[in-house]
Amino acid sequence: MLPQIQLVIPELVLLCLASIALVLDTYSTSKNKVLTFRFVQISLLIVIALIFVVSPDTQEYAFNNHFISDPMSVVLKLVICIISLVVFFYSYEYLKEHENVKGEYFVLGLFAVLGMMIMSSAASLLTIYLGLELLSLSLYSMIAMHKDSLTASEAAMKYFVLGALASGMLLYGISMLYGVTGVLDLQGISSFANAGVDADMNIMLVFGLVFIVVGIAFKLGAVPFHMWVPDIYEGSPTAVTLFISTAPKIAAFAMTIRLLSDGLQDLLSDWQGMLIILSLLSMAVGNIIAISQTNIKRMLAYSTIAHVGFFLLGIISGTASGYAGSMFYIIVYAIMSMGSFGMIIFLGKKGYEADQLDDFKGLAKRSPWYAFIMLILMFSMAGIPPLIGFWAKWFVIKEVVAMGYVWLAAVAVVFSVIGAFYYLRIIKLMYFDEPDEMLAIKASRELRLVLSVNGMVILILGFIPGALMALCLSALS
Repeated sequence: MLPQIQLVIPELVLLCLASIALVLDTYSTSKNKVLTFRFVQISLLIVIALIFVVSPDTQEYAFNNHFISDPMSVVLKLVICIISLVVFFYSYEYLKEHENVKGEYFVLGLFAVLGMMIMSSAASLLTIYLGLELLSLSLYSMIAMHKDSLTASEAAMKYFVLGALASGMLLYGISMLYGVTGVLDLQGISSFANAGVDADMNIMLVFGLVFIVVGIAFKLGAVPFHMWVPDIYEGSPTAVTLFISTAPKIAAFAMTIRLLSDGLQDLLSDWQGMLIILSLLSMAVGNIIAISQTNIKRMLAYSTIAHVGFFLLGIISGTASGYAGSMFYIIVYAIMSMGSFGMIIFLGKKGYEADQLDDFKGLAKRSPWYAFIMLILMFSMAGIPPLIGFWAKWFVIKEVVAMGYVWLAAVAVVFSVIGAFYYLRIIKLMYFDEPDEMLAIKASRELRLVLSVNGMVILILGFIPGALMALCLSALS
């Protein structure tokens, strides 16, 4: 058992640290909630170090093939922890400014990170579902804990009801796969499908696959299962929206790869067609509806839906390089989204959230450097070279063309051009409109530093995209 336990040491340590953080927060006074925040940050650093130390270089299974440690899971866990580390910092600055620092946010965030790590190393249908529910329940609670906000309560209820429905569909698909194959581990399901089945069995497998894809599409926020995304993004406090829009997307990528690639690669022709429809609808609906939005959080929600459409292009290819392109895309998107919501937090102040597009008017005159940071973020999201967002779209579109879907690549380029409008509109507001007020922006030195680094990372990665892409290729080779 010792070699198997070694593989799950990061998860076990994180579970223990999250439990300690819960007790620490329970007995700390309202003025000492900073202790919970510091403890959570230290916990993530410990887990990052453990992932480096104990993770093997090869693919290894544990606990009867329910848990896997491979290069992909290691990279995803590291990225999830690093992004969560920065997200918690942004969130603390937001909660502190609004005098609403709650230790529960950080404790629930740690449990959500644990769920994401489990999803990254899930090697069976059971492990995937357990990780997904741990993540989902933590997110429901994070949204709902702001009791004073009616919009947050409404958002939490919508997310909970729709999330429960999607989880039920996913669970039904899992039960269908188990009923046909008689196994839960993805390796066994892949072997069963590869061995060849009769027509009746194949119909049952595809039937279960449909419900699996529905569950994946909901967690990603793909059209037509996107209804929750704009309401949750707008209704939740910015700190919660920031968390939802970053690391959980990477966990959703892990779930997609585990289910469709590791378990159901032999049904590629069946799920490929479903994902093409989801991708086209997501790019169309996300980019077109985002144009009419005046609330930047809602605009970024539809932007997320559009980005999911592009992200799915790499999965559609069904190749290792295509999966690596999607992995590259989702990591880059998480970094860009983190910076965008960080800018909203930067401009906000006590009792006021800078969540309207007009709040960015004349930012170049109020703070030229941070207007430049926002320009980098928006140009990158629009896919303008040489920023990293351009390379993310380039890699997935290249893989689609390589598989012969030239028409799909052409449609993606058209929607990318359409989507550039609402990103460029923010730049126009910052540089060509007069500000409504010339008050100084109050933000801590630490927030200014981290936000600057966030923007510079996007800029620098645009000049050296090969390093990150090589990491993704090695993780999925």
